[in-house]
Amino acid sequence: MTETTVPLGDGRLRLRPTNWTTTVAEPPGGDPVDVREASERALADPHGPPVERVVDSDDEVAIVVTDGTRATPDETLLAALLDRLPVERSAVTVVVGLGLHRPMTDEELSAAFGEFAPLAVNHDPDATVEVGRVDGVPVRVHETVAAADAVLATGTVEPHQYAGFSGGAKTVVVGAGDEPLIRHTHGPELLSEPGVRLGRLDGNPFRSFLDRAGDLAGPTFALDVTHGPAGVLGVAAGRPRAVVRELAGQAREALSVSVDGDYDAVVAGVPPSKATNLYQASRAATYVALGDRNPLAPDGRLVLPARLPEGAGEGTGERRFVDRLTAADSADALYESLADGYPPGAQRAFVLARVLRETDVWVTDAECPDLVESCLLGSAPTATDAITAGDDVLVVPDATNTLLTD
Repeated sequence: MTETTVPLGDGRLRLRPTNWTTTVAEPPGGDPVDVREASERALADPHGPPVERVVDSDDEVAIVVTDGTRATPDETLLAALLDRLPVERSAVTVVVGLGLHRPMTDEELSAAFGEFAPLAVNHDPDATVEVGRVDGVPVRVHETVAAADAVLATGTVEPHQYAGFSGGAKTVVVGAGDEPLIRHTHGPELLSEPGVRLGRLDGNPFRSFLDRAGDLAGPTFALDVTHGPAGVLGVAAGRPRAVVRELAGQAREALSVSVDGDYDAVVAGVPPSKATNLYQASRAATYVALGDRNPLAPDGRLVLPARLPEGAGEGTGERRFVDRLTAADSADALYESLADGYPPGAQRAFVLARVLRETDVWVTDAECPDLVESCLLGSAPTATDAITAGDDVLVVPDATNTLLTD
């Protein structure tokens, strides 16, 4: 028997197989780095000109950062950046790239950004300015970003269902973008393109759109990290495309796991930053089932242990996601209702519907089981209650940071 653990709340859930067999998909990982030291090295040897040459002494600077749904060490990255900027701190605004997520509270801003919290403003998708067009689509970003002389970004390059990997221009274009732009990039036409998939940069129309929009909106300079199971594995700085490509290469090496066979159940661990609400936690299911290698047998089920302390989630996107799920009678009906279009946020429902048409998804250990069951999902008190005697089970301890391959 193989015993393992997956994240649950602030701790770990121990899985002790009794009458089932277990295989663990554990990425090779790598050695963690000291983020501040690695940031200094990256800034000293960036892709392209150093940030000191990107920013002039009289510039107004916007630095777009990720919100609490991304495990980015923003305070450390901001400290490294600001130490090198040739401007007064009063010339810098930190814009929290929420997309359509809920605003961060004052307490959350302080915890995330420390001494830089007074510089931070939450993105408002209704307070945007057009900076140009890509494929006829207006690119609108937060008014502070649009007005800035220099736009920088910090972020995390991690596997992403649509962009292949997150980070780079995505932090600004989506994080500080308006609703119509997010509707276009997350609409069924673009998301149905064959090149739009987890772990792919080349030939990915979603990533291509973001990069071209980033040429208009920024950032002109990024300082990003990538993670492995042990923590931050690398930091890169400079031109956003090159930063993403470098860190995506590190991520692939650290996070890829070859999987043999088809499994009756997959327990997909949800990291704490994604386990706060159902919208975010559902990523674990879609990352497993819609990745390069779906490890599930035809009648298999996905099991997601997650507390979901925020329930459905409080942002516009989260509410739209849950509204679509609760209004549908079946996965097929949900998919058909969304195939012709939907507002931003509901794309998670569209992608999840693709999974639910073929696979049962169970959310266990949740504080809101009634909500889970109203969203076409199974609910159980614990992960073991969602596993059947005789099952061959694959455990993916961190499903959003694991690339399953043949």
